[in-house]
Amino acid sequence: MTTSLAKYIDHTLLKPEATEDQINKLVEEAKEYEFASVCVNPTWVSSCYSELKDTPVKVCTVIGFPLGATSTEAKVSETEQAIKDGATEVDMVINIGALKSGKDELVQEDIRAVVQAAEGQAITKVIIETSLLTEEEKVNACKLAKAAGADFVKTSTGFSGGGATVADVKLMRDTVGEEIGVKASGGIRDLETMQQMIDAGASRIGASAGVSIIKGLKGTENY
Repeated sequence: MTTSLAKYIDHTLLKPEATEDQINKLVEEAKEYEFASVCVNPTWVSSCYSELKDTPVKVCTVIGFPLGATSTEAKVSETEQAIKDGATEVDMVINIGALKSGKDELVQEDIRAVVQAAEGQAITKVIIETSLLTEEEKVNACKLAKAAGADFVKTSTGFSGGGATVADVKLMRDTVGEEIGVKASGGIRDLETMQQMIDAGASRIGASAGVSIIKGLKGTENY
């Protein structure tokens, strides 16, 4: 049971002050508990890959993080470099301001460019940042991500004042159907909350409290 639950978790450390020792600990925990991936900032991808390349644990990184307000060209460049460094999963942040301005084509093309840069080499998860969106915008963002060829839609960065909710995960799953994944991320700190997210339709969980969750303890981590 523990192992099967661990396979849902992207073991995450995205704090800007994360040290090399903390990243190394993250990697060792991911090996021990057989999490789906470690999710780290791009600067750590190469070292994580070196330690995990002979294990089932993937290296996931973030693109245009945490604001989503970088140019499409910058996101594509980040994606290409991350893949060269060993990432096989990339979690990109949408252009939130463009979405809220009604610039759907820009948002979709921004996502599509990253999807194409990663195609055949890494799966793409699209962070829509639910805490900043209306329900209508959440639905629209999910539709645009799916139309652009994304492999997952994801709730949150954990850096914008709100994380995953059961209602948002259900809304996202209802919007995208069963064809692509839904990743719940932000504020998931215990086994009960994780199970609620899975029941609502999440197929992946982003959490820095992965060890605490698997042990059935209540974690205190924020992301």
